[in-house]
Amino acid sequence: MTSVRREPHHQDVMPPHGYDPAMPAESPPRVQHMVVHRRGTGEPVLLVHGITTYSFIWQDVADVLERTHDVMTVDLAGCGRADMSLEVDHSLPAHAERLIAMLDELDIPQVHLVAHDVGGGIAQIMAVRYPERLIDMTLVNPIGYDYWPVQPISLLRAPNLRQLAIAILDRSVMAFLVRRGRHNSERGTDELMHQFMMPLRSREGRKAFLQFARSLDNNDLMSIVDSLRELPVPTLVVRGQGDVYLSGMICERLAQDIPKARLLSFEHAGHFIQLDIPVELATVIREFIQEHDGG
Repeated sequence: MTSVRREPHHQDVMPPHGYDPAMPAESPPRVQHMVVHRRGTGEPVLLVHGITTYSFIWQDVADVLERTHDVMTVDLAGCGRADMSLEVDHSLPAHAERLIAMLDELDIPQVHLVAHDVGGGIAQIMAVRYPERLIDMTLVNPIGYDYWPVQPISLLRAPNLRQLAIAILDRSVMAFLVRRGRHNSERGTDELMHQFMMPLRSREGRKAFLQFARSLDNNDLMSIVDSLRELPVPTLVVRGQGDVYLSGMICERLAQDIPKARLLSFEHAGHFIQLDIPVELATVIREFIQEHDGG
């Protein structure tokens, strides 16, 4: 395991914002209860979001990666424009199995897997169960071990607060969560909050979000700790040092436990590192996956 601290360089020009999964020109395809956005050419890269977000969180990162790779972003079941049915299993293993089934349907034998937050937990399960399907794996501020769920997600899981949570999941609450999750809390915009709030505007979307939150179980990740220590998949673990939601111990332990892992940390980035320093993040991801392209 190696650890490197990276300082973001100043970006004078940000990636274009033409890609907006929150407001697509036409309905994107659904596969395995998920919505799939795909663009670019080259080896396939799958970007998986966490809870409170969906595919839009990767849009500026994808703008960079699509120049050299076939980039897929998904709305997991219960998120974004995906299937909001409460009959769908929202557990981490179920999400992992659906992503593998999606790759099967798209006839993609292997991918570079990049995942954030809860998506990082899903990615760990995919890697342990199907290591042959991953060229490499990048975990960005991931959940892990038993250091989660954390507030406010753990609060939303309380059964007696369900109706209250459905009622109060409004823009002001989400704005507070987003501000805390960014290194520079003053950089939020109306467009950004529109994207965060899009799936929560309907009662169906709020119910699906809470269903996802209630399905989170850290036993799903504690049960694979021994398997992580034997994982053959090259892994990059990325930590935003300003992440107020997830403990830095998660990234440190993952980098220690996974044999082919290395840790990269950014001082001026929070939990939503894709929003804080998207070009810098995309650059280190691209450099890492290009080490294994064609391998």
